[in-house]
Amino acid sequence: MALPEGRQHHVPGRGEFFLRDSGGDGQPVLLLHGWMFPSDLNWFRSYGPLMNAGYRVLAMDHRGHGRGLRTPAPFRLSDCADDAAAVVETLGCGSVIAAGYSMGGPITQLMARDHPGLLAGIVLCATAREWQDPGMRALWNGMAALRLGVNLFPEATWRLGLRAGGFPDSSTTTWVAAELSRGNGRDIAEAGRELGRYDSRPWIRGLSVPAAVVLTQRDTAVPPRKQLELAESLDAPVFEVDGDHAAVTVKHELFNPALLEALTAVREPVETSSRRPAELNSPGISDLTARN
Repeated sequence: MALPEGRQHHVPGRGEFFLRDSGGDGQPVLLLHGWMFPSDLNWFRSYGPLMNAGYRVLAMDHRGHGRGLRTPAPFRLSDCADDAAAVVETLGCGSVIAAGYSMGGPITQLMARDHPGLLAGIVLCATAREWQDPGMRALWNGMAALRLGVNLFPEATWRLGLRAGGFPDSSTTTWVAAELSRGNGRDIAEAGRELGRYDSRPWIRGLSVPAAVVLTQRDTAVPPRKQLELAESLDAPVFEVDGDHAAVTVKHELFNPALLEALTAVREPVETSSRRPAELNSPGISDLTARN
């Protein structure tokens, strides 16, 4: 499939970061992926619609994920936010809209707190202010332990998992398994534990950049009420998607229009009226891919 050009982007004093960059002079959108999945697996269904809408698409792999930076330092979400800010600064592309999915949401929030001058706005997708509920912490910590174990036999295990989920061998599943196997098991396991420790409630109301929230109505990994609490903290418009935590890929025909509306909302905050969901559907049962 067609993907934006990818290369290693050198940030002096910090390291090399894998970056996809579609180029052009449109408003830059920095896509920040979720836990365990690198940028391509998280966002590949969104690259084309964003470019067709005139945006310059930037997407980077976080530390320990995909082709992201390898370092002996413990994985920290704040370091990922600083990495993203450093990449934007060295690109010299002007202010960006940061769009964070799942784990990318906390990274986006931290970037807005610590580097607001680099941001024209933020879009937070399928994410929350905190993962403090016992059920959420158990899910993410359990998935972290699973990912550390998978690292022993990475590609073969992912292929078995995809088959078990009803996805027969194909060029696509071969690519997915290969991309999943790129990550560093230690970093990704620690990233899951970091999510369990994250809590932006003490400071998130003080963020000054325009914000919008894309809410996944049937999400069992990040409950919709948590996503609504995030939107309320930011007084942000909400754009709903009838899908679970994997909606960015498995319901891309619904997710991408909502993402584009959210981007318009942060670019035109005065002209775009706030949207609040009148009624949330009950979360459904997620499929295998929705656990990422």
